[in-house]
Amino acid sequence: MAATHHGPGGRNADGPGPDRAESETSVSDRSESDRPESGRPESGRSASEGSGSGRSRSDGGQSGRPEPVEGPFGPPESGEPSPRRPRAARGFGDRVFRLQLTATGVVVLAIMAAVGLFLLLRAGQALRVAKFSFLTTAAWQPDVHNFGIAAVLTGTLLIATVAVIISVPLAIATALFISDVAPRRLRRSLVTMVDLMAAVPSVVYGLWGLFLLQENVIGLSRWLSDWFGWIPLFKVDGTQPGDPLASASVYTASTFVAGIVVALMVTPIQCSVMREVFAQAPAGEREGAYALGATRWGMIRAVVLPYGKGGIIGGTMLGLGRALGETIAVYMIISPVFVIQPHVLQTGANSVSALIALHYGDASPFGMSALMAAGLALFVLTLAVNFTASTIAARSRSGAQSEA
Repeated sequence: MAATHHGPGGRNADGPGPDRAESETSVSDRSESDRPESGRPESGRSASEGSGSGRSRSDGGQSGRPEPVEGPFGPPESGEPSPRRPRAARGFGDRVFRLQLTATGVVVLAIMAAVGLFLLLRAGQALRVAKFSFLTTAAWQPDVHNFGIAAVLTGTLLIATVAVIISVPLAIATALFISDVAPRRLRRSLVTMVDLMAAVPSVVYGLWGLFLLQENVIGLSRWLSDWFGWIPLFKVDGTQPGDPLASASVYTASTFVAGIVVALMVTPIQCSVMREVFAQAPAGEREGAYALGATRWGMIRAVVLPYGKGGIIGGTMLGLGRALGETIAVYMIISPVFVIQPHVLQTGANSVSALIALHYGDASPFGMSALMAAGLALFVLTLAVNFTASTIAARSRSGAQSEA
């Protein structure tokens, strides 16, 4: 028998024999088994191959792959492990604190709902009589069933608008001065003075506006009427522009005077909210603006004001809600009229809260129901203002629009 010569590596010199075919097949199988399939754990494959209980390759190559299990976030992608929701251990103190916060929120909402329900039940008799004319009638004669809030609601909105127009620039300027301009040793004194203004009783503001402010603001009212009387809001009936003999009494007890007093009452509240937000503007962005060559006003315009946009809106709406419900100061200054009076410089104005304070003591049972209906309208208006403020502030969170 002729001897067969094997070359290096054990290969048959005459060509690929059975040994070579076997070795190539074993290498191919081994390389395939060592190559992990996408998303298949190695342990699952080895266990299935070792036990022989897995599926064969003829079932589409799914041998040893675990079935996907639906997790808390829905069915996972094929072959991927389901994510787990992280859960922090809560101690007894955390659970008590969470329970207290939940109970406080529920109590506040329950009180608001109870107030609204009380007003609705007490106002039901008057609303059934007046129906939709309650919003369009200016007269207030509930005993003869001729009453509505058209005049007092218009006066309420005008007084609050004048107050906000005057108070917002004053509050922003004061807050910026305290947070970014005033020396550090002076800031604490200024903050205390502004906070003390919010503690002054409403009747003090009313007396100040009635006996001091009113006689000193007549000149300003006359000037506005002479130069801007062509605007309906600044028109005063019964006067001529530039007439030096015009009676000063037509400018007293007006919406303008009441608006100035209310503006000074709501400015401390608005300033406190805005100041706290301005003070939280990031120090790094402030320093970055200065490093890029910005002046103090440039830094305020580019960093502080965009960062404090939510605080400005929130403070403004908080002051507006206070201005809508102000009673004593407005009641002491205005001369009540029950006509729609859009001229803010002219004598005569009214508001819902002043109406209730004026007629509460001598109202009949039906008149009391009508006053409750007016209070319900003011309650709904205040809620609408607060919800609008929350929506606007939520869309412009402080710091979200910083440009530095």
